[in-house]
Amino acid sequence: MTSSDEVSVEELDFARLNGLITVVVQDASTKDVLMVAFANKEAILRTLKERVAYFWSRSRKKLWMKGETSGNIQEVERVLVDCDADAVIYLVRPRGPACHTGRLSCFYRSLKMED
Repeated sequence: MTSSDEVSVEELDFARLNGLITVVVQDASTKDVLMVAFANKEAILRTLKERVAYFWSRSRKKLWMKGETSGNIQEVERVLVDCDADAVIYLVRPRGPACHTGRLSCFYRSLKMED
């Protein structure tokens, strides 16, 4: 990666989703998608500073750190930014399941395919 491939938090487009961006959380080792959440600027800044995953809870309307109550912290190794700068990927080392159901990933179900 060259320095021209790096962007600052100021370059992220929080305007498209009313102050939020989409965050895809991916296991840094296996590349499995663990969960999808949202982050505001404060959540991104805390994530970069503390190197653990922070998000914005749309239902509770507050900042939250993944694992703050469960202990299933996600240690962030890298944050990737998409070409439109309105979504990011947190590459993490999970310290337990990502899903509140106890499953490793929130993506454990599939839709029935039409005949």
